[in-house]
Amino acid sequence: MKLMLTLVNTAEQIAEVARLAAEIWREYYVSLITIEQIDYMIGKYQSVSAIADQIHHQGYEYYLIHHEGVSPIGYISVRQEEQKLFLSKFYIDKEYRGQGYASQAFAFLEHLCKERNLSHIWLTVNRHNEPSIAVYEKKGFRTVREQIADIGNGFVMDDYIMEKEIPVP
Repeated sequence: MKLMLTLVNTAEQIAEVARLAAEIWREYYVSLITIEQIDYMIGKYQSVSAIADQIHHQGYEYYLIHHEGVSPIGYISVRQEEQKLFLSKFYIDKEYRGQGYASQAFAFLEHLCKERNLSHIWLTVNRHNEPSIAVYEKKGFRTVREQIADIGNGFVMDDYIMEKEIPVP
């Protein structure tokens, strides 16, 4: 169960992230938000053009998560913001959840923070996404505030903002 993360920088890798996003989001979020909102959000935030724009113009880094170094089983997206790392996306395919991949990915993120001398990792999570909130809490994140964000088309994101302090070496 060796995890490998690959920095996304080619058109093929961007297309793979978009494919994974569409598959995972439609499977996972259908119990939390409507399929209409899922489709809207995929188009706005996780389409090939949206991901490419985030990488090339907005300072985001995407990483494909590979199982045993071969097949991608998920992805993460981060952006450095001053002294913190914003964890924008973190998704693992259904059949690989609960097998320790999240722990390995969090270890990678903490290492990234230490390399860059960053003090915190922060993220937003849907307030009703209890399984993910439980994982984040287990990994040392705490809720620091709530946020409702209008994302257009009549949709909002009703989130907790969670944060984890990274010990300085």
